[in-house]
Amino acid sequence: MSESSKGWTKELRSISWNDKEAKYDIRDWLEDLEKMDKGVTLSKEEIVALRDFLNGLEL
Repeated sequence: MSESSKGWTKELRSISWNDKEAKYDIRDWLEDLEKMDKGVTLSKEEIVALRDFLNGLEL
């Protein structure tokens, strides 16, 4: 999504833990993907609601 001047990239990823339904994760990662910063995790329902909200914005 974006990259900071210090090498961190903001990414949206689909992540599944322990064979559960995938969730959507938005957070910053260091370029080697060994470190991550705080972020937000959304369920399928939450990401759909966010999509619908964003589609309704006039940008």
